[in-house]
Amino acid sequence: MRYTVWALLLFGAGAMLGLVLVSANLAALGWAASATMAAGLAALPAALIADWWSHRPWRKPQRKSRRRGTAPARRRSQPRKRKSKG
Repeated sequence: MRYTVWALLLFGAGAMLGLVLVSANLAALGWAASATMAAGLAALPAALIADWWSHRPWRKPQRKSRRRGTAPARRRSQPRKRKSKG
């Protein structure tokens, strides 16, 4: 969701810029807000695909490489014997 968040933040920044420009009655700079919002919307599909591709559910987990050195053999402990009652 890394790229999707950035695309949505870009769109939100354009919306906030548009709100500020409308509130300040600066219609001449409205194209900047429109372009920012349009860039955010245009980047959203590419961001969703990039996020989906980075998680790839069909990707197999990587195998752990075997050690080349010899590890000491592990000893198995004997099960404890219970004391007999009586």
